[in-house]
Amino acid sequence: MYIDLLLNLSFLVAITIVSGFIDKRWSRNSLQGAILQGLLFGLASLLGMLRPLNFGDGVIFDGRSVMLSLCSLFFGPLAAGVSSVLPIAYRIQLGGSGAAMGVLSVLSSITVGLLARKLLIPDENPPSSEKLYLFGVVVHLAMLTMTLALPAEIRLKVLNNIALPIMLLYPLATVLAGKILSDQVLAIRAVADVEYAQKSLKTNESKYRNLFENAPIGIFTTSSKGHALAINTVMANIVGFSSPAEATKHYSELAKNLYVNPADREKFLKELKDKGSVKNFEYQAHRADGKIIWLTMNARIAQQDSDGHFIIEGFTTEITEQKKLEAQFRQAQKMESVGRLAGGVAHDFNNMLGVIIGYTELALDSVQPEEPLHNDLLAILKAAERSAQVTRQLLAFARKQTISPKVIDLNQTVEGLLNMLHRLIGEDIKLSWLPNSAQDGNLSVLMDPSQIDQILVNLCVNAKDAIGGVGNITIETGVVTFDEAYCEDHAGFLPGEFVLLAVSDNGCGIDKKSMAKLFEPFFTTKAVGEGTGLGLATVYGIIKQNRGFINVYSEPNKGSTFKIYLQRYKIDIDSKRDQNHLDNQQSQSTKIAKTVSNETILIVEDEPSILDMATLMLKRLGYSVLGANSTKEAIRLAESHSDNINLLMTDVVMPEMDGRQLAKRLSQLNPNLRVLFMSGYTANVIAHHGVLDKGVNFIQKPFSMQELAQKLKESLE
Repeated sequence: MYIDLLLNLSFLVAITIVSGFIDKRWSRNSLQGAILQGLLFGLASLLGMLRPLNFGDGVIFDGRSVMLSLCSLFFGPLAAGVSSVLPIAYRIQLGGSGAAMGVLSVLSSITVGLLARKLLIPDENPPSSEKLYLFGVVVHLAMLTMTLALPAEIRLKVLNNIALPIMLLYPLATVLAGKILSDQVLAIRAVADVEYAQKSLKTNESKYRNLFENAPIGIFTTSSKGHALAINTVMANIVGFSSPAEATKHYSELAKNLYVNPADREKFLKELKDKGSVKNFEYQAHRADGKIIWLTMNARIAQQDSDGHFIIEGFTTEITEQKKLEAQFRQAQKMESVGRLAGGVAHDFNNMLGVIIGYTELALDSVQPEEPLHNDLLAILKAAERSAQVTRQLLAFARKQTISPKVIDLNQTVEGLLNMLHRLIGEDIKLSWLPNSAQDGNLSVLMDPSQIDQILVNLCVNAKDAIGGVGNITIETGVVTFDEAYCEDHAGFLPGEFVLLAVSDNGCGIDKKSMAKLFEPFFTTKAVGEGTGLGLATVYGIIKQNRGFINVYSEPNKGSTFKIYLQRYKIDIDSKRDQNHLDNQQSQSTKIAKTVSNETILIVEDEPSILDMATLMLKRLGYSVLGANSTKEAIRLAESHSDNINLLMTDVVMPEMDGRQLAKRLSQLNPNLRVLFMSGYTANVIAHHGVLDKGVNFIQKPFSMQELAQKLKESLE
């Protein structure tokens, strides 16, 4: 009996080995694999039943319990079900008094195997020998329990004969076959782990290759000798190649003069050797096509050999546009600082010029034209007026001059200046006028007409000097629309519709060095005494004050083009009619020079010399004058003066209280009080960004008696 059991168990071991071959071809977790394993163990059980231990009358014992329980434990419900079909069918066919026990033994072995599978989870954690032995004991105790289904008269006899050998050999056979199946699980897992690792490696390699190739920055691996080992597409494009393959092929040639400044290369290599890495290293480089660009690089030494050569890994970003924007920002900051300085100087200088001009005019009124002193005073007056013009140009650059904007048609305004410009540039230069109307016929802008005069005069004079003989100057207009995308690439521009005013010449052009300082005050390329250097500074200030833009295109010996963009103004018929009416009033007022009046004016000025001078001018014009050097004194005079005060003439910026606050306070005492503000530069108390509010009367210091008389007349009317 023991020999027969051992033969069955040997057959079982052989079957488990065959099971391993199936596992290699078809996974046990697949439908096909589970069915094949079930058929294998079912057939093995059937073959074992062909040579059983026979106790007569259909009572037989074999190794099917080990096979079916292990099949259930390692291969799951489907395999267990398939494996049980043949043994159950064959056992029923054999019949006899042991048929019921035979069927129940098959079912109990499968049931215990499936329960153990759920508990032990052998696919994830193959069971140990101890667990397999315990599993075998439970399976065969359950099987022995099925002897209760035998007839009573043979039940004990069978138990006495089979209990000991079964409980001794079958659990051991379960351990032996189970360990083979466990090792197969481990082998399968090892293969799966290797396959997974290989698949993960390929996936990661593909992922990092895609990351390398599609990164938005340039990535590179190069040798210290200048050979490209790996370059992505962005890096290839940055240095001027169409593909990484082309870059790798020709990079060593480019590397010889990649750095515009060789000292940058030495600095980079030294820092790399000293620290092992370099961060945010900025330098200028030559592209393959010769174009010079700015780059920033982060790199490290990845590998180094005994000869001192090393491999460099890093990434690069082109910052050419960023450098341009930084330069524009620094230039804007410099211009703003110079503008504040110029505005402050002009304000203080204007006060002194006001005194000089005022007293000179008063002195001229007291001296007969035939007297020698009269010509001396005229020379002083002309020099002071020329100085005043310089300060006005400084204020224009600093955007602190006061303007009175109105709606003007740019074509009409330029046409009205053509005769004057012809005389200005002379007969040797041809002046071409190319007006360009918009589709709706509207080339209107909102600005002070005198500023258009200043722009064209300065640009045409500069063009004349650049030509230096016979040449051409072209003035043209048009309408341009800037979108968001354009403004993102051009610092200082705003989206919208703009009217273009362009002045071009075929003169000597402007070199790059001069271009960088073109709009700075007092910068000039002319000989000493031939220019103040304020012409283009004035143009720049006017354009910025009107929220416009200016672009300059020039090459040495090929001429220059100044393109000015002013915000296009949408007008309707009513606003145009109102503007024409205002123009008529202003044209009439300009005809007024001196006047005689008995009206009373309260003048408030904290600078004593200007107060004294202005008081004399007002009295000379025939006005009754009350002078005050502070706002407190002005309020006291207004409250104590018995007669009516017709006009308040006040400085804008004063200690304790500004001009607008004073005007508001005195208007409470006299609702009909007219006000004329005066200042050396625009203050926000009366103007926003240098633009006068409607109905505000203002006179710019320094002023002549003629200008004062005209402004007083306008204010009182």
